[in-house]
Amino acid sequence: MAVLTGIPPQIVAPWAEVRLAAPVPVAEAVRERRVVWVGSREEMARRYPRPALVLPYHFAVAAAPITTGDTDRGGLVLLWPGSHPPQLSEHERVAIDVFCRHTGLLLRRAADSGRPVLPEAEPRVLSAYRSYTPSPGEAMAAANFAERLPGGCLALDPEGRISFITTAVAELVGADIPDLLGALPWEALPWLDDPAFEDCYRSAVVSRQTTSFTARRPPDHWLSFQLHPDASGISIRITPAPTARAENTPEAQRAASPVTPNRARYFYYLLHLAATLTEAVGVQDVVDRVPRQIMPAFGIQALALMTAEEDRLRIIGHRGYRTELMDRFDAAPLTSHTPAARVLATSVPAFYATFADLQRAYPPAVLQDDMAAWAFLPLIASGRTVGSMVLAYDRPHPFTTEERAILTSIAGLVAQALERARLYDTQYQLAHSLQAALLPHALPLIPGLELAARYLPTTHGVDIGGDFYDLIRLDETNAAAAIGDVQGHNVNAAALMGQVRTAVHATAGASPGEVLARTNRLLIDLDPGLFTSCVYIHLDLAHHSARLATAGHPPPLLRHPDGHTEVLDLPPGLVLGIDPSADYTTSEIALPPGTVLALYTDGLVETPGVDIEDAIADLAEHLAQAPGATAETLADILVQHATQCAPRNDDIALLVINVQQAGN
Repeated sequence: MAVLTGIPPQIVAPWAEVRLAAPVPVAEAVRERRVVWVGSREEMARRYPRPALVLPYHFAVAAAPITTGDTDRGGLVLLWPGSHPPQLSEHERVAIDVFCRHTGLLLRRAADSGRPVLPEAEPRVLSAYRSYTPSPGEAMAAANFAERLPGGCLALDPEGRISFITTAVAELVGADIPDLLGALPWEALPWLDDPAFEDCYRSAVVSRQTTSFTARRPPDHWLSFQLHPDASGISIRITPAPTARAENTPEAQRAASPVTPNRARYFYYLLHLAATLTEAVGVQDVVDRVPRQIMPAFGIQALALMTAEEDRLRIIGHRGYRTELMDRFDAAPLTSHTPAARVLATSVPAFYATFADLQRAYPPAVLQDDMAAWAFLPLIASGRTVGSMVLAYDRPHPFTTEERAILTSIAGLVAQALERARLYDTQYQLAHSLQAALLPHALPLIPGLELAARYLPTTHGVDIGGDFYDLIRLDETNAAAAIGDVQGHNVNAAALMGQVRTAVHATAGASPGEVLARTNRLLIDLDPGLFTSCVYIHLDLAHHSARLATAGHPPPLLRHPDGHTEVLDLPPGLVLGIDPSADYTTSEIALPPGTVLALYTDGLVETPGVDIEDAIADLAEHLAQAPGATAETLADILVQHATQCAPRNDDIALLVINVQQAGN
């Protein structure tokens, strides 16, 4: 934002910097190189729910791009009071076009001359009206005129600060004139520090319509405030209101009417909903969060969420409705003559304060849900309607203009959250299907070995990792086992994991050190930019022994037949993919029947704040004390122990090898 006039900077502060991809009128105007017109508050709520939440007032807005040739120079935003006609006039469109063309030429000329117009830390604020400096006599006459008026009056400048005040007002509010001049009213007078009062001021500034409220100056002085705005500021008339009743005050309205809270409470609930939905992961998470947030806040007794799938309307979640009733409406054709289908087809919300209203619009309608009022809202995301939301009330509910706009904004937030959630679910399913396809579908049956494997993807985000395990049958008495972890949590890591498994398979049967050395050289030739840790073991079942080599991987655990468990101390080897000349030392251990080998990735032992060596020692101790006799039981015990200790931040791969007598 470079230049501002006619509105206080604090009101439009959220748009001091706007991404070109943002869902706001000026960004859309620049992206699409056209004038964007929003003629009403309800239209703003439907098309741009986020701005509508911050400025839910009666106003119209036009946004236009400032361009020269193929170069985007900036954008223009114009606000009108809500009383503006529904469409821009031809004269207004011509004026906007002329201004944008001339401004674009000026900006290009400035850039070509080496003095481009650049944004500053704060926008430059220009006066929106012609100033007039009265003579001393005129100023005195104006002050005397104001003093003679019943009650009192004060003036706020374009930034909302008190620029003039009569002595009568100072007496009414209980403050001295010097303490009030230059201050914001709700800062100078603590009893006006209520979001509802400041909201009245914002409404007057943006909508340019007279607003009013009644406030109580402690202990029991009731005052009536009338705000009369124009481009130069706001004139406020303050008079005593001795007959003011508590129910006329914003505080009492909040307490007495919880189902129709004032705008300040709307802000709270809506911002809370927006923050909650940004944390939602997956469609089911959105479906669970929405009813919990909006039903108690807005006095809603029943809610249903529906999405369009092919030519049907599918109910993806509901609360307050009977399941058998929802089953009856689920999978209704999009062409059906129902409010939910109609809203989805037209993208226009529908509100019915009574069943009679609903029946007038849909004569065949039969009351089936024991409700008395309904709001049918389109779920619009990325310019298309993806579903509809039904809100139901158990009593007749007249929907005010403000409430309609608020509920429409809610539907916009829900639609955007659902669109993100559906994308998340799709990515999650594709990513983990890819990873599952790269892992062994089943372990081979090898006489003398009982095997169990576990793979648990992390529960955070849609990322997938490069953890893998494998067991390869070489001949009747020899097998190879491998476990590894490719650096990273993305599709590239999973793809490289598949290549590492292929390389290990291709060289299996050679000595463990040679298998790792060949795989290392292959990774360096591929140059993926990722590193891989790995343990490879050659199992000789005829001689009850094993040869091992490691490439920077967590050490295997070895439980002896007597239950004693140790962490194998293998000669260290460099992780794969760094040094083409790296050597990997092969070690040999005995594997008598009753021995258990546990191979794992670091997700099983890494816990924030815990030294990994201590965590590995703890896992070894747990394996030693595990009563399970089968590989499957031991695998379950180890995974359960790891996942109960702390939340997991990484994938887990585990391979348990239980050595038995041949033929068992």
